[in-house]
Amino acid sequence: MTYVELPDNGPRRLSFYLAMEEFVAREKAAGDYFFMWQTPPSVIFGRNQLIESEVNIPFCRNNGIAMYRRKSGGGCVYSDGGNVMMSYITKDDHVGLTFSRYINMIALVLSRIGIAAAVTGRNDILIGGRKVSGTAFYRLPGRDIVHGTLLYDTDMRLMTGSITPADSKLQSKGVKSVRQHITLLKDHTEKSLGEIIVAFRQTLCSTTMTLDDDDIREIEKIEEEYLDDSFIFGNNPKYTVVKKKRIENVGDLELRMEIKTEAGGGKVRKVIKSVNLLGDFFLTGDLDALLGRLINRAADRAELEAALGDAAEQAILNLKKQELINLILL
Repeated sequence: MTYVELPDNGPRRLSFYLAMEEFVAREKAAGDYFFMWQTPPSVIFGRNQLIESEVNIPFCRNNGIAMYRRKSGGGCVYSDGGNVMMSYITKDDHVGLTFSRYINMIALVLSRIGIAAAVTGRNDILIGGRKVSGTAFYRLPGRDIVHGTLLYDTDMRLMTGSITPADSKLQSKGVKSVRQHITLLKDHTEKSLGEIIVAFRQTLCSTTMTLDDDDIREIEKIEEEYLDDSFIFGNNPKYTVVKKKRIENVGDLELRMEIKTEAGGGKVRKVIKSVNLLGDFFLTGDLDALLGRLINRAADRAELEAALGDAAEQAILNLKKQELINLILL
């Protein structure tokens, strides 16, 4: 695997590294790539999440914490100089295989430096039953991108103040707070964060690619999208119906629909006119294509089953068609 490095070590915004992933995936030759990065205090939330539901916006603004949206699914995380973020770019493969390959690589390195880490759930690495690393995924044509956190000595006051996970997510993990759910690597090893970073690079990578000034300029062009307020804050129209549910191994789902009653042929039908699906689920296909199958369909089980086909299973990791229909009809 090839380690991707920058020509300088100057501080950069979190959005730059998200754009850097895209650049490598789109422009560099086939192969596996890996790099690590650190940022000033920042929160980063999933592509299909509502910022106001996941982020304590006033707290972030008052404490100088930057806010970013990524293009992968999953939940909201906090990042600062006390942790390290990791990016893995590989060929387009079955999402389960890509996830497994990445998470097991991370667990292997931790094991080699004497930390007993366990892989669990959709995307987490635990030590002693507490989360030390979370992972998210998204797909570009021909390439998969996986990125994750590794907590070392994160500022817990800023972390717990800046993110606001749903109660259902914490309850599903049997905890009452973010702090109760996570652990820090510094409590499980005498190695410094710098030593751990070196261990990852030396264990996983055999070659190095250094980006040049032209590469940096292209990355900064891609970064502009991540810095656009319309991308960060989103455009969230009002819907007449909002339904929420946590589905095991899928995540928290929030379905928003505009439903109108239509009469015709001696029948009255409740018809879906617009729909959006939010949450921390992982996309494996085209969400817009999935939701498009619901437009102008009656909120009727038989009609929805026929309209959806296998689109739900193709678009969202672990989601079954009947689970989506159950949410619509909830």
